[in-house]
Amino acid sequence: MTLAEQAAAIRGRTVSPTELADHHLRRIEELDGVLGAYRTVDAPGARRAARAAEARLAAAGDGPGTGGGAGLPPLLGVPLSVKDTWPVGGLPFTAGSAAFDDRTASQDAAVVGALRAAGGVLLGTTTAAEFGCSAYTETVHATARSPYDPGRGAGGSSGGAAASVSAGLAAGALGSDGGGSVRIPAAACGVVGLKPSRGRVTTAPGTDAFGLATAGPLARTVLDAALLLDVMAGSVPGDGSTLPASPTGHFRACVEREPGPLRIGVLPRTDGWHPEAALASRRTADLLADLGHRVEEAPPFDPAEYVPDFTVLWSVLAAAVPVPPEREDRLLPLTRWLRARGNEHSAVRLAPAMASLTATARTICHRYDRFDAVLSPTTDQPPLPVGSLADPDDPERTYARMLAVTPRTPVANLTGRPSISLPLHWTPDGLPIGVMLTARLHQEGLLLSLGAQLERARPWHHHAARQAAVLERATGQNTARPERGTR
Repeated sequence: MTLAEQAAAIRGRTVSPTELADHHLRRIEELDGVLGAYRTVDAPGARRAARAAEARLAAAGDGPGTGGGAGLPPLLGVPLSVKDTWPVGGLPFTAGSAAFDDRTASQDAAVVGALRAAGGVLLGTTTAAEFGCSAYTETVHATARSPYDPGRGAGGSSGGAAASVSAGLAAGALGSDGGGSVRIPAAACGVVGLKPSRGRVTTAPGTDAFGLATAGPLARTVLDAALLLDVMAGSVPGDGSTLPASPTGHFRACVEREPGPLRIGVLPRTDGWHPEAALASRRTADLLADLGHRVEEAPPFDPAEYVPDFTVLWSVLAAAVPVPPEREDRLLPLTRWLRARGNEHSAVRLAPAMASLTATARTICHRYDRFDAVLSPTTDQPPLPVGSLADPDDPERTYARMLAVTPRTPVANLTGRPSISLPLHWTPDGLPIGVMLTARLHQEGLLLSLGAQLERARPWHHHAARQAAVLERATGQNTARPERGTR
């Protein structure tokens, strides 16, 4: 069942919140030893929240005016997961790092609080790349793996969140995206991943001084992503970037309407594209044309435009995480390398890099502004084998490999534009290939409307049966449990 179907089943009293929570907790117990999706499973907290949802449902009654759940929160009783880079009050908050193994969150992030207020049942926190720094999720705690082939990684840095949704270990998930960290795992796990516009979702209580990172939903369908974004969207006083509040149910309404004829720009193929990634882009472009959109080749894109300055910001962000000096040696090689580089940059170096990136972002926006959306593969390769990106002896090489596989995802973070990854293509051996659409600033509604149209034309739900067979074989071969916290 999709997130929307689970929410409807609860309102229709055909399944109870406690039944749903127990079902997901059983799946986590059965499958997470293979997938490494969860860092902390909060079974007691999830069951308490489910019982509270049940009580609220009972209080609403079955009389006139209560049908369909009128007056109930939109996600009442729906089981969700939260990436370990967002604080969840009372749970371990490690940000994927051994340096913070003993840290507990004192409060919820504002967006986590919004999910709770919407009735969501939080199952726990998911495995995240250390400090969200990498395009893969391989940590001292666990390695997040694609449910379509556990020998391949789930992408990063929201790898555990994407795996949890894809394998039915959560109905939806909260991730974060500072350079592709929602869209890359979505592509590797065959789910929908949306990076909203800058300012759409508050980062409180944290900050993002450079405006790169934002919360983003991971879901099985475009409708599910819209339902999550409707709940997540909002700002709090003091946010550096804010957008006006959307009407209730705005993004869901976008899914339910046709996008109308649009002008779509297709990025030309480059040498780094895997043949299946190129095929994914071409087939999606053909489908868009068949649906009545005007499809044209877009101007080429060169990552060299942004990589040097982006690397300055990325390394400074890594260095800015306050780690006690005696715990620096607990960090992974890539993180230590980024922090060392970041500490070499003075404010005099950082300020020009930020100014240069602003100018680059404006140039890129102008270049593609005639298009309603720009199409490309999300990543240049299908899900990669575990360990193929990280070189512990050469973290600089690791970083270069990451950028080579995900050269386009950071652009939406630099420009602040919304971007979505859709699981529209599959290799002959059953691996998902994500297709990315990026729109103008504040046009999440357009992306959701267009994504829903593509989903109706080329549904992806039938691939779940193939995944189920893969996981059945994998769990029979590997019953080991990851090192993770439980409650």
